[in-house]
Amino acid sequence: MTVEYTGRGDPARSLALLWRTSERVSRKGKPDLSVDRIVRAAIEVADAEGLAGLSMRRVAERLGVGTMSLYTYVPGKPELLDVMLDTVYAETARPEEVPGGWRARLEQIARENWALYLRHPWLLQVATSRPVLGPNVTAKYDYELRAVEGIGLTDVEMDSVITLITGFVHGTARGAVEAAQAESQTGMSDEQWWAAHAPFFSRIADPARFPTAARVGQATGEALGGAYSAEHAFAFGLGRVLDGIQALIDARTG
Repeated sequence: MTVEYTGRGDPARSLALLWRTSERVSRKGKPDLSVDRIVRAAIEVADAEGLAGLSMRRVAERLGVGTMSLYTYVPGKPELLDVMLDTVYAETARPEEVPGGWRARLEQIARENWALYLRHPWLLQVATSRPVLGPNVTAKYDYELRAVEGIGLTDVEMDSVITLITGFVHGTARGAVEAAQAESQTGMSDEQWWAAHAPFFSRIADPARFPTAARVGQATGEALGGAYSAEHAFAFGLGRVLDGIQALIDARTG
């Protein structure tokens, strides 16, 4: 899998681009380009082809312009990637009122992040240990922190809770995307894969030798309709993560 890193571009140019402090204006007679149009086209390319298919040339082709014309607006691919990330982060809903207290607020945040990854699977290919310092990333972080404001946690614990939630979502979303892409990548559906392997596996996997695996595997398959359900893994895991946060809060306020 292709992995890209945020923050690889020139700091001054990246921040100017993210905050739109020095956007170029197209020259007379040139196609009506803008940073926003270029970024949207880049997101469309990444959505369709992943980061492996993203290049300045592919973005230019999608816009119907010459590759060099993009550099009037965007210094290069590293800076473009940062702005793409900041742009899609603006998509998460941020309602001011979420009935149900902090737990419901964190669940809403988790589900928004989950949906964002499913809409833009290429986000899972971006390493963000060096955060994009853009307006939408900052606004998203601020909103998520406010979900746990005033519930008895320290500032560091607030940050750690949001990191825990978003990290959990990132991991489960990766499994969901991989499962969804398995058929297109292998040319075989889950049903076809099991039909091909089941006769051989049934002769190898002796229930008398692996009684627990046989019992649990059968129960899971019947309950989930298969060996794996991304939505079940997400819902079950999120519930347990929230239970752990509840224990922390109880310890702080008890």
